[in-house]
Amino acid sequence: MILAFFGMTASGKSTLAQACADRYSAPYYNTDRVRKELAGLPVTAHRPDAVGQGIYSQGLSAKTYETLLHRAEGALIHGSRTLVLLDGSYASLSERERVRGLAGKLGVRLCFIYCWCSEEETRRRLQLRAQDPFAVSDGRWEIYQHQLKSFELPAATETDVCQFNTEAAPEELLAQLVQAEILPSESGA
Repeated sequence: MILAFFGMTASGKSTLAQACADRYSAPYYNTDRVRKELAGLPVTAHRPDAVGQGIYSQGLSAKTYETLLHRAEGALIHGSRTLVLLDGSYASLSERERVRGLAGKLGVRLCFIYCWCSEEETRRRLQLRAQDPFAVSDGRWEIYQHQLKSFELPAATETDVCQFNTEAAPEELLAQLVQAEILPSESGA
């Protein structure tokens, strides 16, 4: 199974994906980490580049998402894992369709987890992130404002998408994923 956590900056997708990876000892591929790896930067290097500029250029962004797909495919084909986690904004339908294409090619189940929270919570999280020297994401209020205008929200036709308000604790959210039968009740997937 591929479980893809997506949403706008500070939506809680990485926190929830990491909690899921820890609980299920599953391979976890995060766009922020892969992007910086591809750019030859430490993961905690802060790059406040403008939208579409620097390491957030269209070319490097495409390469980042492509690398996530290759790593997921490798983990599912060559590894002994039955669960792979992807974590990125997946802000366009076309990016999500590429993940669907991989799942179809491999014959594996796919579920997108659209993570969201209130604007107030987004602002709070971004303020905390700005003070954290170990933060991996470069998401900022300006990025969030851009995403409000450009993010392609999940359509009703995207039947493999579940939506989660991430304002609860990660363990509570994992329990909701189990209750929704997205995740198994026992770890070791």
